[in-house]
Amino acid sequence: MMNALPKNTIEFRLWGRYALFTDPLTKIGGEKCSYHLPTYEALKGVCKSIYWKPTIIWVVDAVRVVKRIRTQTKGTKPLEFSGRNTLAIYTFLSDVEYQVRAHFIWNERHESLERDRIDGKHFAIAKRMLERGGRQDIFLGTRDCQGYVAPCVFGEGSGAYDGDHEIGYGLMFHGFDYPDEKKGSDELYARFWYPTLKKGMLTFDRPEDCKHRKLVRKMDPKTFGTENVRSVELDAEELGVAE
Repeated sequence: MMNALPKNTIEFRLWGRYALFTDPLTKIGGEKCSYHLPTYEALKGVCKSIYWKPTIIWVVDAVRVVKRIRTQTKGTKPLEFSGRNTLAIYTFLSDVEYQVRAHFIWNERHESLERDRIDGKHFAIAKRMLERGGRQDIFLGTRDCQGYVAPCVFGEGSGAYDGDHEIGYGLMFHGFDYPDEKKGSDELYARFWYPTLKKGMLTFDRPEDCKHRKLVRKMDPKTFGTENVRSVELDAEELGVAE
C-alpha cells in the first residue's frame, strides 16, 4: 500500500521502550522531563535516520499516538563537562508507539545538487531503507532511548486517544531553522508552537508557519556539492532499487 503514496511521502510505525522529547535549549544539564508528545525535530531526526541526503529536507506532516501516554522516572548518571558522572532524575515516556507521516522537499539552498533531484529514486531508496529498519540507528529524542521503525498505513488500527475530541498543550518546542536549509541565512533559530491533539492525531504546523522563534546563535551553513555528495542514481544502482 506504500506504492499508492506520492513519490515523496512515507508512513511508518515508530516504537520503543522509552522516549525523552525535550526542548534542546534545556539540555545543558540537571533534571529532564519529557514532553507528552514527540517534537517535530525529533521525528525529523528519525526520518533522517531512515534516509537522508543534503538534496532533500524532511517535512513531518503528522503523528498519531497509538499507545496511552505513560511516564516513568529513573535515576541516571549523565556525564558532566569535566568528564565525571553526576546523578540526575529523568522522567521518560514509557512503552511508546506512534504512526508517522512525512514527505521530503528539495533543499533549495544547495543549488549545485539540482541534478540530484530525482524524486522517484530518492523515494525508492527511502522505502527500501524503511523496510530495513532505517539506514542509521533510530532514537526517540535521545541516544538513551532506542527506537524502531517499520512501514505502516497511517491511521490504520485503533489508538488509545481515538475517542478524545481534543487535548490542548501549552507552548512547546517545534524544531530548528538551520542555515543550510534556508537561503540567505547564517543564524540558527528555535521554533515554538501550541500543539493540539485531535482524536489521537497531531498535525504539525509547517516550519514557516510557526510564529514563535528564538535566536540561538550565529551559524555558518554547511556546504554540499557534487564533489562531496554521491549521486542518488549511483546509490539506487548499488541498492538495486527502481522508481
